[in-house]
Amino acid sequence: MNRLIIATNNQGKVREIKAILGGFYDEILSLKDAGIDVDVVEDGTTFHENAAKKAIEISKMIEGDVLADDSGLCVDALNGAPGIYSARFSGEGADDQKNNDKLLSLIKNESNRKARFVCALVLANGGREKLYVEDYAEGEIIDEPRGENGFGYDPLFYVKEYEQTFAEIPAETKNVISHRAKALDTLKKEVEKL
Repeated sequence: MNRLIIATNNQGKVREIKAILGGFYDEILSLKDAGIDVDVVEDGTTFHENAAKKAIEISKMIEGDVLADDSGLCVDALNGAPGIYSARFSGEGADDQKNNDKLLSLIKNESNRKARFVCALVLANGGREKLYVEDYAEGEIIDEPRGENGFGYDPLFYVKEYEQTFAEIPAETKNVISHRAKALDTLKKEVEKL
């Protein structure tokens, strides 16, 4: 059986990945679904390093492929912050609300609101990196959260072409234009070649 373990317990990420790679694997499981309770310390300096560390460490424990991503928001006016610290931007006990509040407080007087979501994906098997891809989605940060879909910084990330935030864009569209969707699409093409 062709099995993929996604190195996350973030259900938003799991949904997006299943929607895009679902036809390729017989079974796609989160860490929790697979009964894996491990906390890999993300101490890399890049999205790639963090994704690789997670994928490789977990792939040593199981049979099959492991997919890890490291993704985050990079805001031009903040010199690329929050970047690799996106999930824990507001410190210990960070959650989406606290992270969004901190971002808004730091950017409130900035005229340059350009930002991009970056996603690095690493597929590993047997303790070795098999594939690495990285992609991004361009947008800008707005002043007030909008939309009920999505997670993380999605309600603040405005995409001009759609005149909506990632939290307003329907999932079917987001699963085509998001940083993770683009990276997964590239990864899927590469996996098919293996």
